[in-house]
Amino acid sequence: MGLPRTDRGQLLLVLALATAVAVFTATVPLLRGWFDLRVYYGTVDSWVHHGGRIYDYVVPGTTYGFTYPPFAAVCMLPMTLVGWHTAVVVALLLNLSALALVLRFLAGREWRRHGWFRCAVALCLLALFEPLRDTLSFGQVNLLLLALVLTDGRLLATGRERWAGVGIGLAAAIKLTPALFIGLLLVARRWRAAAVATVVAGGATALAACVSPETSRFYWTQALWDTSRVGRLAYVSNQSVQGILARLGETSHPVWMLAVLPVLAVWVWRTHLAVTAGDWLAAFALTGAAACLVSPITWVHHLVWLLPSLAVLLRAGRRRVAFAVYAVLCTSVVWLWFHDASGIDGFLGSNAYTWITLGLLLRLPVGQSRETLPPLNRSVSSTAPAPRPAAHAIAPVSGQSDSSVAAAAGATTTGPFGEGRSASSEPTGSTLAPAAKPQSSSARASSYTAKPPPS
Repeated sequence: MGLPRTDRGQLLLVLALATAVAVFTATVPLLRGWFDLRVYYGTVDSWVHHGGRIYDYVVPGTTYGFTYPPFAAVCMLPMTLVGWHTAVVVALLLNLSALALVLRFLAGREWRRHGWFRCAVALCLLALFEPLRDTLSFGQVNLLLLALVLTDGRLLATGRERWAGVGIGLAAAIKLTPALFIGLLLVARRWRAAAVATVVAGGATALAACVSPETSRFYWTQALWDTSRVGRLAYVSNQSVQGILARLGETSHPVWMLAVLPVLAVWVWRTHLAVTAGDWLAAFALTGAAACLVSPITWVHHLVWLLPSLAVLLRAGRRRVAFAVYAVLCTSVVWLWFHDASGIDGFLGSNAYTWITLGLLLRLPVGQSRETLPPLNRSVSSTAPAPRPAAHAIAPVSGQSDSSVAAAAGATTTGPFGEGRSASSEPTGSTLAPAAKPQSSSARASSYTAKPPPS
């Protein structure tokens, strides 16, 4: 039985699929209860209305509080002007807007080639992507930061570099993980953009220090270095190199630093290949993957930084690989080893998402040969030579069942930053009582349990 060919049949199928996805998302994996948003909201509310200190606040019934740099709290001050339910609605709208912007950057105008039906199916399938659905239901900021970073990526890819670096600088001031993208600018020898990003990040940090000097001093001298404030390193949601080591019983910082050095070396090498070929999308995708690997703690919802990698795979025609990566990242498979990650199966299974991220860093396609593209130190202009068709978007797919599904899943991820050109937490729903954040809880936070974990 094939897909419906009439508009009415396609509309009915999309509505049925959207309903099934909504029911699944709300019931099977369980919503995260806006846990991280509760941390943000409670922190700034305590700070402004009750004279509390940012890093002293913890969510009632848990041991978890604010862990971001002080500038992030300054950015969240507008939440003190609205009630909780309004904050939830605004956070959801901001995340959806950021997602739309990210997909626009990654897909460009090529989504029109697939038609509304395949794009609607793709959005339904994307809603099942575990890092994305967790980001939305936690009320996290990952998508907003990704949109800021990719804005700079698009500026660089299209030769409009005057403001490049601002997005990366702001993202790095809000959360430390995006700071690796400043390293990307250095690898690419985009000195001006790197300087802009550094100045913006430094200026934002200085602004926060002016607003609350004692808070900034405490964060940069104490809170930053205390990983226990974020959660247990060995918790199965931590899909980073440090998470692998912690589940093996090794938590020393020197061992972790030695382990991430080869990762950084591979990242520099492959990113240099990408930017030399003028493939900015691949360069940003590689940096997102590397940031997830080298960060001491990379919760599952942080893996939205892998969305550009899926776009690169689809652009390169690796549809089956892209769909396989997507499918595994929809399964919550790592939670099968929540209680016991010992043995070979535990070593492989509990770190499944980390292996995928490492594989992307090692094998992600990095664009065309150098001879077919402008030199790295030249920006795109209206007189730049046209790139080879192979670097453009995926051709329309028809008559192939597996390709049709893959194309639908990736219909929104073609073209480098939308130009088609190259150039140099809480697991339970709102009906359950508040519980400890799943990233560091001692009980399972996944679709395999209906109980909130103990705090």
